[in-house]
Amino acid sequence: MASDMRPPNSKKGGVPSHARVSDQACHDKFQSCDGDGKPSRAAVNGVSVKENHGTCSSNPDHAGAVLVDGAKGSIAQSGHVDSADYDCAGCLHGENGSPMACDLQQESDRDQAGHTLDDLFFFDDEEEDDIDWEPSARIVENRWFCTNCTMPNMDEVTHCQNCNDHKGSEVLAGYDVFQASFAQAALISADTALPPGSTAIGFDEQMLLHSEVEIKPNPHPERPNRLRAIAASLAAAGIFPSKCALVPPREITKKELLMVHTSDHVESVEQTKNMLYSYFTSDTYANKESARAAKLAAGLCADLASLIVSGRVNNGFALVRPPGHHAGVKQAMGFCLHNNAAVAALAAQKAGAKKVLIVDWDVHHGNGTQEIFEGNKSVLYISLHRHEDGNFYPGTGAAHEVGVLDGQGFSVNIPWSCGGVGDDDYIFAFQHVVLPIAAEFAPDITIVSAGFDAARGDPLGCCDVTPAGYSQMTSMLTTCSEGRLLIILEGGYNLRSISSSATEVVKVLLGDGPCYGKGAAAPSKEGMQTVLQVLEIQQQYWPVLVPILASLQAQQGLALSKYGSRMFDLVDLTCILLAGKPQTVNI
Repeated sequence: MASDMRPPNSKKGGVPSHARVSDQACHDKFQSCDGDGKPSRAAVNGVSVKENHGTCSSNPDHAGAVLVDGAKGSIAQSGHVDSADYDCAGCLHGENGSPMACDLQQESDRDQAGHTLDDLFFFDDEEEDDIDWEPSARIVENRWFCTNCTMPNMDEVTHCQNCNDHKGSEVLAGYDVFQASFAQAALISADTALPPGSTAIGFDEQMLLHSEVEIKPNPHPERPNRLRAIAASLAAAGIFPSKCALVPPREITKKELLMVHTSDHVESVEQTKNMLYSYFTSDTYANKESARAAKLAAGLCADLASLIVSGRVNNGFALVRPPGHHAGVKQAMGFCLHNNAAVAALAAQKAGAKKVLIVDWDVHHGNGTQEIFEGNKSVLYISLHRHEDGNFYPGTGAAHEVGVLDGQGFSVNIPWSCGGVGDDDYIFAFQHVVLPIAAEFAPDITIVSAGFDAARGDPLGCCDVTPAGYSQMTSMLTTCSEGRLLIILEGGYNLRSISSSATEVVKVLLGDGPCYGKGAAAPSKEGMQTVLQVLEIQQQYWPVLVPILASLQAQQGLALSKYGSRMFDLVDLTCILLAGKPQTVNI
């Protein structure tokens, strides 16, 4: 993201990106987002914006940031929601102002968009409602929140209408078993002899202490149980800690952080340790343990990258939080405090890597990572994300954003135009864009910003990627950089989805094959349109894409000559041919 790029202008895929999800929104493959009809609009309540530039003050709408000694202060202000609309995947999106991201800077043009989580869960029947209200005072009656995905349900419903989990189901069964084995696990030391092809994992329970302290009627989706669920799943599969090397936890140093972030940003995060709770944006919280958790997450990512580049381990998985890819040069936002992937990339280069590939498959664009490296041709950033013409959080990541100056062509954005995108679209994009560019770039290490919020059943992403799809993408990336691969956890808020997806990913790191083969993927019409758009733009920077685009265009011509265009457009027909089912077409 260029330093003068407009600030993100939409909500975090519903972070909230939606107040209600239709019954099939996150389960069924979307049909089309070309229709004109929309469900009726619903006004959504949120707390109002109180802008404050350059200073930290109390926030009466959010009860402020409470200092450890009981005094009140504030790191940031809350957002405001005016109205909401459904998107084609059945998710409700709101419109907002620009609450302040407190980076202790004076510039108003860097204010970041954010929304209170209350609009994810509360709505009323009025078209417009600008009344301020106190989230902690909101009374919620006759509803329960799903333990698995945090979505609200009416009391009479026994299964979550978003993820179908039972009202009383136990999601974290097995974490106690993991804790017992984890306590006995040996940490890697400088003289530890590791077998060839080892997989390392970075994890520390102190990162669980980062949590939202303020009492609210609804749970925050970025919660400690995300790590617990993944750890329990890995333990149940017999993977971690038994089959993986454990990296010792280390807090990243200020010197290392200053290679990525401004000193004001680093200091603003550090100051949260003096407060009981605080907010950078209305949904990016911190407590007195958050600064340490963020430094541990970044330190683990940096050390994993160094271990991989040095050859001591073959690959690694960073089971860390808070996430990082929205954290830019001088702002924390989108649940992110420090940019873990960026820290890891620079650590890899310090360890000897000349070129680093970052693939970001989180459902939200990694605006922070793009901003940090947009002028750096030694780091190639490729992101696959929902975009919808800038109406999906954070609003950045259009196909025409290719980098600046010497970095032109080294930002590659694959922006989905709709929700519901699934395995075939992602695999098709990997085959036709990601892997060809990666092969031409020839990275020394590949880092994945692995958000699992594009997974089926995620309350914020509303997409349809399965654990098998994540397994396949991971397997495909092992062909890059001679298998030197670092997976870093970003988003993902359905505990069952993220735990099963992460487990399949780690299985691939350990040498298991993907869940299914590498056959040709048949994309959706929307997926094909996105890939063609990206190829048109990126071919001027990556010559390897020229014949790929020509081939797809030739298939369009074949489809046109064979079937005509009276009932189908070229993209429809090309998708039919790729699916290998021309016999189903009736002209």
